[in-house]
Amino acid sequence: MITKNKKVNGLKWRFLATLSVLALLLIVNTNAMAQNKKAANDKVLEKAEVMPEFPGGEQAMMKFVSENVQYPEKAKEKEISGRVLVGFIVEKDGSVNEVKIVRGIGGGCDEEAVRVVKAMPKWKPGKQDGKTVRVSYTMPFFFKMQ
Repeated sequence: MITKNKKVNGLKWRFLATLSVLALLLIVNTNAMAQNKKAANDKVLEKAEVMPEFPGGEQAMMKFVSENVQYPEKAKEKEISGRVLVGFIVEKDGSVNEVKIVRGIGGGCDEEAVRVVKAMPKWKPGKQDGKTVRVSYTMPFFFKMQ
């Protein structure tokens, strides 16, 4: 036979267990909401009201590329030439991140284009609604035998 005290103690334990589960669910939900908010802030745009800009503008970027690109020996030997497309993200702080080949030609040209992009100084970041944003950017590199 169950006494009144045992029933009360059992109810207390069930209440505490339920309360613990609810607290855990609240913590998990709060963390999920924070991650969703961060994910929304980290969205990468393809076009922004103000697009990212290399410091000094397009002319400075072309000068940087021409001074830093070295035609790979392997490409010279195989007479490989063409256009390499490199995609990357200009972050909110202007740094270049997630560099990847969109279209390559091989012979070491792809790797050389990636190396040069990774060596770039910080860009002027893109803006949307007056706030700095992450923007996806694609840049061509032309390799031509002379």
